[in-house]
Amino acid sequence: MSLHLNIGGVPEHFNLPWRLAIDDGIFSIKNIELYWKDYKGGTGDMCKALRNGQLDIAILLTEGMVKDIEMGNPSTIVQFYVNSPLIWGIHSDIHSEMDSLSGNYPRQFAISRLGSGSHLMAYLLAEQEDWAISDDQFKIVDNFTGALKAMQHNPHMLFLWEKYMTKPYVDAGQIKRIGEINTPWKSFCIAVRNDVLEKHPSEIAQILEIISTYCYKFKENSSQSIYAIANNFDLSLRDVKEWFSLTDWNYDPHYAVHDEIEKVKGHLKRLKLI
Repeated sequence: MSLHLNIGGVPEHFNLPWRLAIDDGIFSIKNIELYWKDYKGGTGDMCKALRNGQLDIAILLTEGMVKDIEMGNPSTIVQFYVNSPLIWGIHSDIHSEMDSLSGNYPRQFAISRLGSGSHLMAYLLAEQEDWAISDDQFKIVDNFTGALKAMQHNPHMLFLWEKYMTKPYVDAGQIKRIGEINTPWKSFCIAVRNDVLEKHPSEIAQILEIISTYCYKFKENSSQSIYAIANNFDLSLRDVKEWFSLTDWNYDPHYAVHDEIEKVKGHLKRLKLI
């Protein structure tokens, strides 16, 4: 009898290995049926779905999951998914006077959700730039489309989102990228609801083994993978090649996560977010 699990992640290039592995039936061979759902609302949306039982497994930003677990989310980070840092683009509206970070202090940040990466990274950016920000400076916009609309109405607003997913909009002159900031930790993790982990530990271990191997093959087969990403996400081959060269998934399903999680906690405590 097959085990059926709901899994979710953002509809972005990082997660193409999951989608391909599911479509190829790799998990089904082990009698595990994974049902993927895209979460355009990002990490904050997935944390909520884990809490209410809509998701069994989530692929989400490490900092957001660490924070939500500290706030009582009954889930566990079982492994990292992407070892390389996430490169966040710092964006403003094309008509904004903000052309660089130097000398600019935004009055407001657009964020997808409270506790999302766009929310937490705004605090890290503020620390880097020596800005004082408060909770009333955040406007929840749900997703990237909402951020585009919000920035059009507020020229003093910034929005942080993955650099390469927003690059087509930058190239088209719809928004400006005025800077970048990298996560000082492994960017994406795999989280499992505690009740699922307790009932099915061997199956979760198999899932980690399978996706680690699949990601390794995906990285090794670079030419085919680059074309697949470009076609699936309407990105230029040049941009995908650059992104691909900077990105490393986790290829070790037995990697110990504790030290890295403590590192993230240290950053969040310093920013007074936990």
